[in-house]
Amino acid sequence: MIFSINRKRQRAGTLALVVVLGAALTACGSQEQPQSAPTPEVGVLTLQPEAATLTSELAGRLASSMVSEVRPQVGGIIQKRLFEEGSMVKKGQLLYQIDPAPYQAAYDQAVANLKRAEATLKAVKARAERYAGLVEIDAVSKQDADDALAARGQAEAEVAAARAAVQTARINLDYTRVTAPISGRIGRSTFTPGALVTAGQPQPLATIHTLDPIYVDVTQSGTELMSLREAFVQGRLKGGETTAKVRLMLPNGKEYAHEGELKFSEVSVDPSTGSAVIRASFPNPDGILLPGMYVKALLTEGIDPNAILAPQEAISRNERGEAVAMLVNAEGKVEPRIVNAVRTVGNKWLIAEGLKAGDKLIVEGFMKIQPGAPVKAVAVSPVGTAAR
Repeated sequence: MIFSINRKRQRAGTLALVVVLGAALTACGSQEQPQSAPTPEVGVLTLQPEAATLTSELAGRLASSMVSEVRPQVGGIIQKRLFEEGSMVKKGQLLYQIDPAPYQAAYDQAVANLKRAEATLKAVKARAERYAGLVEIDAVSKQDADDALAARGQAEAEVAAARAAVQTARINLDYTRVTAPISGRIGRSTFTPGALVTAGQPQPLATIHTLDPIYVDVTQSGTELMSLREAFVQGRLKGGETTAKVRLMLPNGKEYAHEGELKFSEVSVDPSTGSAVIRASFPNPDGILLPGMYVKALLTEGIDPNAILAPQEAISRNERGEAVAMLVNAEGKVEPRIVNAVRTVGNKWLIAEGLKAGDKLIVEGFMKIQPGAPVKAVAVSPVGTAAR
């Protein structure tokens, strides 16, 4: 009887232990079950067509519209330098004075020779005229009359030669005054007073640059040049028959105050690189632009009234170099799409193919997404969007 009671108690304890263990295992199992992750939020921009001004940015360097190297035409000692280095000079302004003494003496001698030749001509001419009358009455022989006439011609030639010598001497005397051949800014002087210079020497005395107007020589590839010419022919460029309006960006990032002209009639091609050099002309009344400066020329090609623009941060590149945009499709999932980003307009890409009005372009939350994954689209402002 006692044995039966003990067996019942043992069974009851075993059953209670099983119940407790089952409850514990159930609780552990419930703790290990994974919870579902929330749907990530992404910022999207609903694309709409907008007007976009299309421009081309051309890199180039400034060059003087005229350059003149001042060289002496006669030799001698420089007596004076009559300009300030780096100043503006006018055409015809006196720059140097070369010692004129030997040239003044040569001029005076040439003038004296001319007077002597003219005096000789006067006497010979009178003799020839007198012999011409006497030969008619046989007072002198015909030979004497002919000799007098020949002497007259020779005297006239000597007068002409003497006049040419005077003119040459006067020119050489004038060349001792070295003047500016053009107007512009003159650089440093390579010779000082007291230096000996010679006619036609290879080293210039100074160099003058005309800075108003000033040229910008920009370099373009053949493809870009064809696009510019096509836009010009189609009338999308602002300008006349052979020019187009162009703006200038200075090295400090500011826009130049004056508008210039891009001259398509002055195009040359570098045979070694195949690139084209186009020249633009800009007014430079204040002398701000200097030769050799690196600048950017901005050429307005036209306005696209229905352009699709995407923030540059929203466009990436795949392993093949193709432009890719991430969109939220109608099913609320991430859809990668290859697009044709043809050019930049400000801080945006101009999309020619791949995007259309109404597409929801992902511009924020790229670290949370993957293609085909569901996302929650949150609209963002089109101004100042930044991909993260």
